Amino acid sequence: MRIKTLASGSTGNAYIISDGHSSLLLDAGIPLKEIQKGSGFRLSGLAGCLITHEHNDHSKAGADLMKHSVDVYTSEGTAQAKGWDGHRLHIVKAMEVFTLGTLEITPFDVKHDSPEPLGFIIQSNATGDKLLYFTDTYYLPYKINDLTHILGECNYDRQILFENVRNGSIEPFVAKRIMKSHMGIDTLLDMLKANDLSCLRQIHLIHLSDRNGHAESFKERIQKLTGAEVYVY
Repeated sequence: MRIKTLASGSTGNAYIISDGHSSLLLDAGIPLKEIQKGSGFRLSGLAGCLITHEHNDHSKAGADLMKHSVDVYTSEGTAQAKGWDGHRLHIVKAMEVFTLGTLEITPFDVKHDSPEPLGFIIQSNATGDKLLYFTDTYYLPYKINDLTHILGECNYDRQILFENVRNGSIEPFVAKRIMKSHMGIDTLLDMLKANDLSCLRQIHLIHLSDRNGHAESFKERIQKLTGAEVYVY
């Protein structure tokens, strides 16, 4: 599975994945022009766009994509929060599998402060690759077999976050929200330990906090645990 990061973080998130036969846009939290550029000005080559939740850093270009004939797949809660409708909008539900081209997609519930947020398991019927995509969730209770790729959130380190609270650079209520809406490195490590990593080849760590995380430390700890290629954005 090829993974291209167009943007990652609180200012915007968008990723393109492809199995060489079908391509998907995962989240659309940047302007349409940037997505067009990132796709090589080939929006028509996308089988669709999966949007995890309604926050603007993940959904900004959703309406514009539909106006440009890209089908958007998201939950009822997200669609209602954004006021979206039309024939290019497709409502999906957790654990109800659907197929786009050669890609079989399983949405699942995540834990975030938005209406009906989702993550996605995406498996290629052409190559057998299996990708887990999740972001903006403080916890992931699932055990998933045969993963080859993970595109997942690693937002903060609890020790760095607490130090920022102690030195006054972050308000306590902000830190509390972060811990109740985003995944930290310790939780991610626990999640990885609980899953089958025997087929895992790549992990792409996304939505890293500039103030509360440490990219090199995260990369080192994940590599040591998994032995997979690790990329941090």
